[in-house]
Amino acid sequence: MPARVVITGLGCVSCFGAGHAALWSALMEGRSGLKRITRFDPSGFPSRVAGEIADLDVRQYVPKSYRKATKVMARDTEIAVAAAKLAVEDAGIVTRGNAEEGGAEAALTYAPERMGCNIGAGLIAAELDEMSEAMITARPEGTFSIRAWGGEGGKGMEALTPLWLLKYLPNMLACHVTIIHGAEGPSNTITCAEASGLLSVGESMRVIERGAADVCFAGSAESKLNPMGLLRLDYAGRLAETGDAEDGSGFVRPFDAAAKGGVVGEGGAIVMLENLETATKRGAKVYAEVVGFGGGHSDARYKAGENDEGYRYAIENALEDAGIAAGDVDVIVPLGMGVPEMDRPEGGALWAVFGERLKDVACITIMPNAGNCVAGAGGLQMVAGALALKNQQLPRRIHAGTPGMGMPVGRVKAETTPGKRLRYALLCGGSLGGQNAAVVLKAVEG
Repeated sequence: MPARVVITGLGCVSCFGAGHAALWSALMEGRSGLKRITRFDPSGFPSRVAGEIADLDVRQYVPKSYRKATKVMARDTEIAVAAAKLAVEDAGIVTRGNAEEGGAEAALTYAPERMGCNIGAGLIAAELDEMSEAMITARPEGTFSIRAWGGEGGKGMEALTPLWLLKYLPNMLACHVTIIHGAEGPSNTITCAEASGLLSVGESMRVIERGAADVCFAGSAESKLNPMGLLRLDYAGRLAETGDAEDGSGFVRPFDAAAKGGVVGEGGAIVMLENLETATKRGAKVYAEVVGFGGGHSDARYKAGENDEGYRYAIENALEDAGIAAGDVDVIVPLGMGVPEMDRPEGGALWAVFGERLKDVACITIMPNAGNCVAGAGGLQMVAGALALKNQQLPRRIHAGTPGMGMPVGRVKAETTPGKRLRYALLCGGSLGGQNAAVVLKAVEG
């Protein structure tokens, strides 16, 4: 029998602050964190609002002996490292990363080789100031020289710090987390845009099920809140034109055919997945059980309502893996980007699986509150789904438009109390590249 897998710790960093309580509070209050960008001047971009993390000092989330390494952490890595620290603390797990805080007598909860790590990451954009300093050296006579940029005479790329590349490799998120916390079990990095977080949860689930580890860091993080990241999403047609608006809550309209696009965000979450047996032995609290996972691939060139088979397969596979039917699902946490060409396949897949019942299933949307954190989206979905089951609550919803496709994601002004016990939550997500993932969580009795 495969091991049963449960969630024992939640670590979250979003535009609402650090900690899962900050995100959940914003969802319950129907509060948006989408404001005008302040990290750089966005006036040259059509989309100028974002879910921006205001204060994040990564040095507070690493051991003193590791603080020098924070110099080679990109923003994405900082978010993941902070979320991982919050997750192990919430789970009550002692790792190499927080053992020194407990004094010399602190004992590790798990042996390093029994700790795994699978984190979803994105394409990390280089900081413009670093690139600009190197670019200047590639203009030896006032004009750009491709030879100089290639490193001739120690200029251009050769002028970058030797450790420059270590900031921008996607696997650096998992790399730093595993080094800090001494996780020497199976480790992987998944780079499938918005589907990355849920895919990483599925990977960690399988690692624990087959007995290769007792606990895994799982989740995702990303920040597109820099000029290069914003430009890429704009070119991809993902962002709404916000003009000089200070409040971005009205732009993100999930499953609305008239929506003009999404709004960028930064953030993510790491959850601690544990073998139920070992978690029970140490008396860990449990948020929810991970009982199902499925994946599928769709044609990346989505057409109106077509090519949703891969998305549907992911959902159906997750339900089959969980041993439940669509009628057993009480709450759905969809991706709901507010980008019609991305929402159509998701809505079509959910409608194909749930039929008319879809209109009566509770839904939790996150992007109108926190923006599109791209790879980080799946991590946030995990936090929202786990807390809905743990707290037996449904948050308010923000929506400034008219949702379609039978998706019940319209505005809800007041907190809602489920009419029955929430037993199963379905989390699903797709991506521009066509990767799709779905995870089923089960409420814990007692």
